Amino acid sequence: MTIETTEVLVVGAGQAGVAASEHLTRAGIPHLVLERARIAERWRSARWDSLVANGPAWHDRFPGMTFPHDPDAFVGKDEVAEYFAAYARQFNAPIRCGVEVSRVTRLEGRPGFRAETSGGVIEAQAVVAATGAFQIPVIPPLVPEDLPVTQIHSSDYRNPQALPEGAVLVVGAGASGSQIADELNRAGRRVFLSVGPHGRPPRRYRGRDFVWWLGVLGKWDLEAPAPGTDHVTIAVSGAHGGATVDFRRLAAEGITLLGRTEGYGDGVLRIAPDLAANIAAGDRDYLAVLDEADAYVARNGLDLPPDPEAREMPADPACLTDPLSALDLAKAGITTILWATGFRSDYRWLPEGALDAQGHPRHQRGVSPESGIYFLGLPWQSRRGSSFIWGVWHDARHVADHIATRRSYMDYHAQVQARTAPQAAE
Repeated sequence: MTIETTEVLVVGAGQAGVAASEHLTRAGIPHLVLERARIAERWRSARWDSLVANGPAWHDRFPGMTFPHDPDAFVGKDEVAEYFAAYARQFNAPIRCGVEVSRVTRLEGRPGFRAETSGGVIEAQAVVAATGAFQIPVIPPLVPEDLPVTQIHSSDYRNPQALPEGAVLVVGAGASGSQIADELNRAGRRVFLSVGPHGRPPRRYRGRDFVWWLGVLGKWDLEAPAPGTDHVTIAVSGAHGGATVDFRRLAAEGITLLGRTEGYGDGVLRIAPDLAANIAAGDRDYLAVLDEADAYVARNGLDLPPDPEAREMPADPACLTDPLSALDLAKAGITTILWATGFRSDYRWLPEGALDAQGHPRHQRGVSPESGIYFLGLPWQSRRGSSFIWGVWHDARHVADHIATRRSYMDYHAQVQARTAPQAAE
């Protein structure tokens, strides 16, 4: 059996894989990128029809190419996918689509790895896992699967017309859940939205998008969450030209807000009594960004117009002042539960030494202690912005630099062996 060889094998041709290929190409390192479907496939087929990027085009991109749009526009998902495909063509990225990697093991008695793929065996000196952390949709085992209610994950949602007639419960109020709930409500559906802990940044403030504020305030470059800070989802949207996610406004427009969905029995969901606390915490997060922005403007003497309306909060809706503690699915007419509850990673195809006891990547800025294994696209891989398009590009440069440095040591070893071989023969 013929075994193909390459110096570096990159698994995945989404934003992480394309970025890795660019930096490896610049460093002159031979490599191959394998993608089981198409370039940026998750942008194409694991998103709903109307999805747009959550950041403006000037920000959510690689440094080497702009979008052919108004820089302040929010680009649609298919255009984002095409952007990555076009970007890869700029430097003739060696991407091979339609090939799935099933297992990677370390070679015995010599350096490198053996990758078993749907297209045959490939051996490489290093492997970059560029599949990201959002791989397997998570649906909490709260509601029995045999109920006469459709249960889908947000990654399988496409549009309101694709759902059964009737009311919809959306569980999870981050970027995906809040946007989908809003779309369903605009389509005339009765919508219930289960809201857990969340961050709620302003879409724009004093004439600047929130991504600009997080940049000048140094928040994208935070290397780790503050000690004792729990991870919370971020409610942000670029839909309809971009607007701050305001749960009170959503309620005023017809959506019924609920606390966290915490249990089920006899056709009734138990709702945690935490809605007011979750909304209040989101408000504090929102106002804290405004306070820091105002302080930055004053400190630097910037000519940015005041925005007092941004601090005005709508009146609390009835569903917030008198929240539901239970939700009878049948009485509420709910025919669909849409779980916007995130993803988990699956790296079981990698050598055990690259993972911890829970199967999570072991790494420092993407470099695994399992020598020769690398990761890209992980949240907080090196900083807060790591899982965003531009953040992945910078992390990929670090990983490629590490591979190049490691390669130079191996080249030195080979040169020493070549020099001493003639002496040994004598």
